[in-house]
Amino acid sequence: MQPITAYKFVILYFMYFTLFITVILTAVVLVLGAYVVAKLMGPRSYNRVKGEPFECGIPTRGTSWLPVHVGYYLFAILFLMFDIETVFLYPWAVVVKQFGAMALCSIGFFLLVLVFGLAYAWRKGALEWK
Repeated sequence: MQPITAYKFVILYFMYFTLFITVILTAVVLVLGAYVVAKLMGPRSYNRVKGEPFECGIPTRGTSWLPVHVGYYLFAILFLMFDIETVFLYPWAVVVKQFGAMALCSIGFFLLVLVFGLAYAWRKGALEWK
């Protein structure tokens, strides 16, 4: 394998830079194009009925801003935390043989932090409905 000369390096750098700029410009043009098409083709009428909350054709009585128990939010956050844990465990399981003991130590630390988080939530009563 022959070494890369300065000229080849500049050409290669320019090619990657051109590709990067092309991708960015394409993304911007597509997003702006979708926005313009939506503005041109979308409905323009607005009335009071369209702004009201709608549920199964029955008009709402009273306010629709009801307080929600904080336990739902806490349970959702805990679910997401442990759901994301499994997303991180899968790629680790795929490459654990390549990285050896270091991968085992790093995932052990990761799981230890999650177990401490679960123990903390359990101790604070976040997993109990009241």
